[in-house]
Amino acid sequence: MKIKLFSFVFLLVCIATSCAQAVKSEITLFDEDQLLVHLEELSSDKYQGRRTGTRGNDSARAYIIKQFKDLKIKGFNENYEQPFSFQLRNKSIQGVNVLAEIKGTEKPDKYIVISAYYDHLGTRKDVVYNGADDDASGVSALFSFAEYFTKNPPKHSVILAAFDAEEIGLQGAKHLVSTIDNDNVLLNLNMDMISRSDKNELYVVGGTYNQSLNSTIENFDNPTSTKLIQGHDGTDGKQNWTMSSDHAPLHLAKIPFLYFGNEDHTSYHKPTDDFKDINPQFYINATKIILSMFLTIDNSGL
Repeated sequence: MKIKLFSFVFLLVCIATSCAQAVKSEITLFDEDQLLVHLEELSSDKYQGRRTGTRGNDSARAYIIKQFKDLKIKGFNENYEQPFSFQLRNKSIQGVNVLAEIKGTEKPDKYIVISAYYDHLGTRKDVVYNGADDDASGVSALFSFAEYFTKNPPKHSVILAAFDAEEIGLQGAKHLVSTIDNDNVLLNLNMDMISRSDKNELYVVGGTYNQSLNSTIENFDNPTSTKLIQGHDGTDGKQNWTMSSDHAPLHLAKIPFLYFGNEDHTSYHKPTDDFKDINPQFYINATKIILSMFLTIDNSGL
């Protein structure tokens, strides 16, 4: 009798747990279908791989600005475009960051920078490198953040940064750091490759450098079934991502950061990094996790 009763209770617990997980996965923070539409668009052949300084890159930038305008999100300091130049092999290259701004309701003078980059590798021998995961996925997620903020204004001010020229030395992020008052930047949340994981694992880097962020990650209430793992941070024997993307210049400027990404896959920096091979539910979950992490920090601070 005790065995039967235990089995029955165990079954109820399992059902309740399954139901709770199902409810978690159904939390809606943004238009999930539209998230995928943006990713498919930005990673299409139309943009010819989005290489910095090309027409495809210009077209991608115009698309990004249009999304912010459609959502009535203003440009940073009333200007969406932040042009810059840099030297590469004794040649001057022109890049353009796209920056949008949402003023905070309680701490408007303190900023959280949420970033991704819109450039990629362009075309090589007439083959287009579309960079769906790398990093059209991060940029498309910026629009979901913008959509959420139009209905739920943040407490801290937010800069939504679509950086240019990441693939050629993190140049867009370096330029932002050189032009903004870093003392007023509370945190950088950076997204680079967040749409493709067969293991359903999203990594977060940055907690090891900030005790408050580490505690936030450890106590994070994950709203999805996707695993959020601290790693690739120099502590676990895996490739260290601390300096691998646009969060690096902000980290060097002593700005706390959290970098979110999935592990490299067989299509990394190859022409097969296409929309058809992303993991849609993982991508939606990853975007929910990052937005939820933002909300946790925005509500509590650092």
